[in-house]
Amino acid sequence: MARWKPGTVKVLTANHLMSGDVVFLARDGRWAEALDGARLASEPAEAEALEALAATPEAEAITVGAYLIDVERDAEDRLRPVRLREALRTLGPSNRPDLGRQAGNATSGDHHVSL
Repeated sequence: MARWKPGTVKVLTANHLMSGDVVFLARDGRWAEALDGARLASEPAEAEALEALAATPEAEAITVGAYLIDVERDAEDRLRPVRLREALRTLGPSNRPDLGRQAGNATSGDHHVSL
């Protein structure tokens, strides 16, 4: 894991293998599309534990490409990715604004798979 910066908060993100949706590891251990319900890691040991959890769903062909991202709270106390790349991933395909969350399309909901 990269060097930890004080005040950093991280969440685990991946892509759901069947739908391709961007998902976040939720507090209840399920993969969910909602960032606000993500399990937070505010210290290096917590982040390492989240990374360890990522291996199980990949082995079970639930998610692929799991990694930690930095998040912060906005003025409305909602989580948002720090980096633009991650913010764009949460919206859906950027080459097709008529698809994905940015178009207001209904998503498939939480991916209820416990770890």
